[in-house]
Amino acid sequence: MAKTIFITGAGSGLGRGATLGLAQEGHRVIATTELTSQKTDLMREAEDKGLEMEVFKLDVTNPRDQEQIAKYDFDVFVANAAINEGGPLAEVPMDRFRALFEVNVFATLETAQIAAKKLVEKGSGKIIFMSSMAGISATPYVGPYTATKHAVEGIAQTMKSELEGFGVKVATINPGAFETGFNKRSGEEIWKWFDDEKNFTRREDIEKQQEGLKDQFDPEDMIQKMIEIIPAETHKFRTVYPEETEKQLKETQKERWEMKI
Repeated sequence: MAKTIFITGAGSGLGRGATLGLAQEGHRVIATTELTSQKTDLMREAEDKGLEMEVFKLDVTNPRDQEQIAKYDFDVFVANAAINEGGPLAEVPMDRFRALFEVNVFATLETAQIAAKKLVEKGSGKIIFMSSMAGISATPYVGPYTATKHAVEGIAQTMKSELEGFGVKVATINPGAFETGFNKRSGEEIWKWFDDEKNFTRREDIEKQQEGLKDQFDPEDMIQKMIEIIPAETHKFRTVYPEETEKQLKETQKERWEMKI
């Protein structure tokens, strides 16, 4: 059954791929992008593929832009918009840390609140928070992003309990490390402020952690999983993908109970 799906952050990466894929599957997609240039590019690709979708610019941190969400009727709201930046938590500039929380946590919740009100009025629907494996794990030098996704996990789990009595479902999708450029750009941001003469964190430790970004998964696999899960009537509350990442996270969580300092 075709659904009407509203998705934020559809201008790039997994969000963009899922947006095009969902439209190709026959769903009505309302896609938003942070930048006008992203909107133009997405509309051009949709037209080239013969796909119908509505695309408009929406900065999730802008209250006037947020108001546009309430004008639409939809079955599924996907809170996908996010930014990424790393750095050692003991030294990361607080303005960078706050910037991530503004987008990934505060604006994400604000837009989800608008969606929740509309879906509660309908008595049905679903909100999906695009979380991450970082919402469950804790990797050195990825702390700022990790902290925001841990917050999203708490938000999603709480809203699930609070909204199910109104007929509204809440879930998360937690991708592993996929090669979209999102993670690599995050790593590059560190070097804009990191200074060997001022910071005590060893540069080689950060660089060693970033070496892992050279071996990431094919994003097309994650996109197909999103296309499957987003419109589905029933699925797990938390979808971690790929399966090897789910297994890894479960083992890590078990180890945490035995950690000592």
